[in-house]
Amino acid sequence: MRGRNPFDGKPQMTLRDVAEAAGVSEMTVSRVLRNRGDVSAQTRERVFTAARKLGYVPNKIAGALASNRVNLVGVVIPSLSNMVFPDVLAGIGEVLDETPLQPVIGTSKYDDDLEEKVIYEMLSWRPSGLIVAGLEHSDAARAMMAGAGIPVVEVMDVDGDPVAACVGISHLEAGRQMAREIAARGYRRIGYCGSSSIKDHRAQKRRQGFVAGLAEAGLSLSDSCLYAGASGFGTGRAMTEQILTRTPDLDFLYYNSDINAAGGLLYCLEKGLSIPDRIGLAGFNSFEVLDGLPLRIATMDSQRHAIGRRAAELVAANALSDEVVTLAPVFLPGDTVR
Repeated sequence: MRGRNPFDGKPQMTLRDVAEAAGVSEMTVSRVLRNRGDVSAQTRERVFTAARKLGYVPNKIAGALASNRVNLVGVVIPSLSNMVFPDVLAGIGEVLDETPLQPVIGTSKYDDDLEEKVIYEMLSWRPSGLIVAGLEHSDAARAMMAGAGIPVVEVMDVDGDPVAACVGISHLEAGRQMAREIAARGYRRIGYCGSSSIKDHRAQKRRQGFVAGLAEAGLSLSDSCLYAGASGFGTGRAMTEQILTRTPDLDFLYYNSDINAAGGLLYCLEKGLSIPDRIGLAGFNSFEVLDGLPLRIATMDSQRHAIGRRAAELVAANALSDEVVTLAPVFLPGDTVR
């Protein structure tokens, strides 16, 4: 029999499941996973393959706690330096502060293999819940989350195939909504400035929605400028200079983030371009830290704080769930659109 989850839900994977899948004894599986004893390389490979396929995570505290759980909630995000995530973490913290649960944060650096490792380590300590940014993960990471037997919530995005519960916005719809706002204000020669990374899944979905929204209005992108690396004022300035040098008659620039849009705004102001009449600008995320700029950048509130709160509430409820909570992004016109 598999070990039962202390919450109501499906059973967790056990050593016996791995042993049966690998065709070896439980003792052999234990030796392999603890790197103890004399086990052939071929047998080790069979055990590791079976464990990854099943999503098995060894229990480091099984003998220490009768409850088989610690009052920790694993939170896996791409980066601590990205300004997107502090608001999410604040929302999580506000809810968990009212419970015995404590968040423990790990970062994936937008790397699927590293995310898989972080999730593995988090789950090996048998937390009471897991919150993971995004919907795109390795097969092994998805298997681990699906078989964890604890509340698992994916956050930030709802455009995809969640493993369990999910809280976020539709980035496709956010892009489409931005396109509608721009078209309604009479802009017609539109450029896009964003990341070239296919791992920036949410930005890519916004761009896809943006292009679809323009098409619905009978428009299309006149030019695009993509960057590799980190967002920043310098990145935004460089992209803006490049795209306006190449296509000087653009009358609107849509950026994948407010940070890049801020660099673009400063470049346009230095060049004496009239904003928002000669050229309009918009970003994404609604970062309060940018409120001190000469003009408030048109943007979209991505509901980060609310996403964190709702995800933590689902975890704190101590029940497995496949609920999808879709929050609505809100357009904020600021000073950079007509």
